Amino acid sequence: LPPGFVQGPIQGSNIVGEITESLHRFLLDGWSFPTPPPRIEEDLSFVPKDREEVVYVYMYRVAQNMALLNSKQWRPAKVSIWSEKKSVDQIYYERAPLHLDVFYLISVHSKFRSDAERLMGWLLMRLYDATHLVYRPRKFILPEGRTVDSSGRDWSISNTGDDVIMEKVSLALVDDLTIGDAINFYTINEAPYRPYLTYRAQCGMEGSLIAGPPTTIRHHRAKP
Repeated sequence: LPPGFVQGPIQGSNIVGEITESLHRFLLDGWSFPTPPPRIEEDLSFVPKDREEVVYVYMYRVAQNMALLNSKQWRPAKVSIWSEKKSVDQIYYERAPLHLDVFYLISVHSKFRSDAERLMGWLLMRLYDATHLVYRPRKFILPEGRTVDSSGRDWSISNTGDDVIMEKVSLALVDDLTIGDAINFYTINEAPYRPYLTYRAQCGMEGSLIAGPPTTIRHHRAKP
């Protein structure tokens, strides 16, 4: 880094794991039947020995969202910090987020096929209601270690306001695996073939903030 600049920690490295945990929690929170909820399992080869129902949630692929490519140039971060300790000449910089498509294979197991099909139908309708898996104020981790929202307040899940930038992760049903791909996938994992669904979560992975004095940021624009 140039003299006078300080770099903070990477901010978005946990987002994929948080999406998976949110997906598990969303499914369990939506179970409203008098029977015990299905077991959420990530090991495709797992087969219960009793009549326990299982929902398999397996993240199998992450890809860059090519429709949301951004320049890697540093730019002023969308965060406002008001503090007597902060120099008036200090500015926070960041790169554009890395936009990702995170793909999940979701399948079910039950002792009777009719029960598995019923559980599949419940999954479809439950996830159809998932307008988002994550919706919270975006976290900005400053180089000194403090976590704030875009307004400069200490971060809290309950922070609201017109000046608070929200982080959102959406979920959609997609057709990403052919039958042949799925059979090969189950075979590699030494698991029996089961009917399956594929879902795509879309998120942005944030890098680190850099604090430093004002500088000139040059953007390379295509010539007309």
